[in-house]
Amino acid sequence: MITVRVELEARAYDVVVGPGARHLLPEMVPADAARAVVVTQEGTDVDVEPGVPFDTVLVPDGEEAKTLQVVERLCRDFARMGLARSDVVVAVGGGVVTDIAGFAASVYHRGVRYFNVATTLLAQVDAAIGGKTGVNLPEGKNLVGSFWQPAGVVCDTETLSSLPAREWSSGRGEMAKYAFLGDGLLDAGRPGAELLRLPIDEQVSVCAAIKAAVVTEDEREAGRRMVLNYGHTLAHALEASAFGPGARWDLRHGEAVAIGLVFAARLAHRLGRIDEPRVLLHRRVVEGFDLPTSIPAGATASELLEFMARDKKARHDLTFVLDGPRGVEPVPGVAADDVLATLTDMGCAP
Repeated sequence: MITVRVELEARAYDVVVGPGARHLLPEMVPADAARAVVVTQEGTDVDVEPGVPFDTVLVPDGEEAKTLQVVERLCRDFARMGLARSDVVVAVGGGVVTDIAGFAASVYHRGVRYFNVATTLLAQVDAAIGGKTGVNLPEGKNLVGSFWQPAGVVCDTETLSSLPAREWSSGRGEMAKYAFLGDGLLDAGRPGAELLRLPIDEQVSVCAAIKAAVVTEDEREAGRRMVLNYGHTLAHALEASAFGPGARWDLRHGEAVAIGLVFAARLAHRLGRIDEPRVLLHRRVVEGFDLPTSIPAGATASELLEFMARDKKARHDLTFVLDGPRGVEPVPGVAADDVLATLTDMGCAP
């Protein structure tokens, strides 16, 4: 097993990575917990034993499940099941489950401890770590949420063996992001290959360690932690504009992030922050992870700009995370005209 420590003083916790890691959960649950509620989804065929008596609650599939109504239902289930503040919630699943269960845990009894048992690549390399929980509104993704650190994270790589191809793509979109945030992960011959050639346990733990270091430095996204949103501003706009039954395209989160990375590179080039070879490097990294690089047909620049302007990272201006001379960093005050021009250059209708 590989253990990555998230150093947050009294809120510090371990991320345990490896085959069969979920069986270590009983050792992680605090001795004063008398019971647990396991939150998962239909079809998540992962046996989990928290070491105390537990009930199981199911939440719906997909981003559409991330609503305040689902959180209310979860909290009412917690109450009916007698969950006390000293007890624990265990989220078993991907990023949707960890987002919903973590948010419900953060508000029930004003905060109960929770553990993430991450069963998808996306959750293991990113979503389950760092304590950002939340749900969506029709106006945008993750606009309601909280910072509530898990008491522990389990990344059992055995659970990845049954993932469909699109779920692997979703996780690799976040891995492509980490290739630009970690040292030595952009080899000149095949960018991103340094990460992909590692055994899966090490791929997960390398990404987890990068995120843990950033979260330790800036837990509540006051500055440095914003780099973890690299590629996400456009990604969230693409996802938000596809909410509901009238969705015009089907993108997994990591696929949207991959497109967002290419967009961010082109925007950085337009602003004079990076040169053309660096833009090409972004495209080569994304393609190296076998991910999309183009904005879906039918997207309009004005609509995407509207979603980006209300993104949860905006500070009454257009703030993007962009590459530059000092590496990847937040850049406030980006002009709307530059954003629109970059989107139209990538094939968006005005």
